Amino acid sequence: MKRRIFIGADSAGYALKQELIAALKEEGYDVTDFGTDSDASCHYPIFASKVSEAVQADLEGSFGILVCGTGIGMSMVANKYDGIRAAVCGDTFSARMTRMHNDANILCIGARVTGLGLAKDILAAFLGAEFEGGRHALRVDMITALEKNR
Repeated sequence: MKRRIFIGADSAGYALKQELIAALKEEGYDVTDFGTDSDASCHYPIFASKVSEAVQADLEGSFGILVCGTGIGMSMVANKYDGIRAAVCGDTFSARMTRMHNDANILCIGARVTGLGLAKDILAAFLGAEFEGGRHALRVDMITALEKNR
């Protein structure tokens, strides 16, 4: 069963977000778009928060995709939320490994540094990988403990 996808972008990521939504729907994913709805200037924390809160409410059944100029700002916001493990990925190996070893649940992509073809490949690598558990689960549990001990 495919997980639900929550997606958001700022103005820099708007065009790539639209392309990724089309690709996700073509693959049969249930996609919820949290905006932005144009390339007009806006504030990325708004959209990163909406996606992070949606994923946080459905940790086992969803993934988030966030797109901004570099992916960095979005990841900084997303990682403020308990239970969220957001990763900026600019290559397929990192996208696959962050799922397999870190159980990442939000993928962040930089629209100004990643072309459309590569972005689609990164997305496919992220969504196609499964968390390996084992020794990696202990490390994810350590991250979770840090969230609870702040």
